[in-house]
Amino acid sequence: MMEIDLLKNYPRTKRDTKARVEAKTEEVRRIARQFGEAFFDGDRQYGYGGFHYSARFWQPVIPDFQAHFQLTAQSKVLDVGCAKGFMLHDMQELIPGIDVNGVDVSDYAIANAYPTVKHKLQQANAMALPFEDNTFDAVISVNTVHNLEQDDCAIALQEIMRVSKGNAFITVDAYRDDEEKERMYEWNLTAKTIMHVDEWKAFFRDVGYTGDYYWFMP
Repeated sequence: MMEIDLLKNYPRTKRDTKARVEAKTEEVRRIARQFGEAFFDGDRQYGYGGFHYSARFWQPVIPDFQAHFQLTAQSKVLDVGCAKGFMLHDMQELIPGIDVNGVDVSDYAIANAYPTVKHKLQQANAMALPFEDNTFDAVISVNTVHNLEQDDCAIALQEIMRVSKGNAFITVDAYRDDEEKERMYEWNLTAKTIMHVDEWKAFFRDVGYTGDYYWFMP
């Protein structure tokens, strides 16, 4: 288990957390947490405000995944919370022959997935991954498992380890001090489990998650 920022080359966006907190109501959060069309391609208050492919996001990141997990054309990878499959598309572009697979809780995202990987994606809950034990050389899950309540998040982390051969990487909403905590709660729209980084590390140990990890902080 290692704390490592494998997304260090993902383009950073300056986020206006004050504006977000003013627009955020319980009704907005309820709609966002359905992870349907409104979340991906609806108004910005519900989520992405238009979730479209751009090579500038994941193409700079894939080489770090490739080096860290020693991925080759013979590797098999799972993305838990794959959305429309943009990361997996770039992965198979940059590592020809690799076997990419994705699951997402959103029927809308899977139905509107990127054409090159759509046949490799399926709707599924992170708490019940539809794969045999030790199936994947690497399991990646970016900003997904924190959308579950803490007990369910534990199950999802155990599922990630179960279907992997030991290699995994996740990112979760976290903070290191009061200022970061305030910004996180201003920004957060869908996460149900947010913790201090030390609490996350203890949680990983308690639930048996032994993969790698890093933090999302707005």
